[in-house]
Amino acid sequence: MNDIKQTNEVCDNKRGMLRKVSRRAGIFAAVAALAGSVGLHAHAQPGPGMRGGFFGGPMDAAQMEERSERMLKHLYVELNATPEQQQKLTPIVKQAIKDLQPLRGQMQAARAQAISLMNAEQIDRAAIERLRVARLQNAEMASKRLSQALADAAEVLTPAQRKQLAERMQRRRGMGMAHHG
Repeated sequence: MNDIKQTNEVCDNKRGMLRKVSRRAGIFAAVAALAGSVGLHAHAQPGPGMRGGFFGGPMDAAQMEERSERMLKHLYVELNATPEQQQKLTPIVKQAIKDLQPLRGQMQAARAQAISLMNAEQIDRAAIERLRVARLQNAEMASKRLSQALADAAEVLTPAQRKQLAERMQRRRGMGMAHHG
């Protein structure tokens, strides 16, 4: 009975951790709104392989670049960004995406490992803990990088544009919450 309770606690902890990772990755929504790209909840209509957002399905660097270009153009129109702002924002966003791309693969591998651990005959608590720590470290790295990009981008925008961006982020969050339940 105690093993079942502990297993349930581990599962609850994993779900909680995944929610935290999703929330932290939600910071990416701000950069993704700027990059228009591959944020967890920043895409209005996910394309093939985009079900899980940035850390989700398969997407190579060229696809990410194409998506970010397309969505940046939309965002620039929506924010009425000047050409000077566009020149400053584009490298901020593209570098953030480039920096975060390796984490995407690590998050996908961690998910596969979690599934493997849950399918094992015996529960390996040490492996589950190592996985938890690794996922939290990845989430922390992503959070730091995204916060940096968000601050860099915010410095380029006017207060009115930041307000528009914040409203856009809020709308996207609402869409993501409805979509993801």
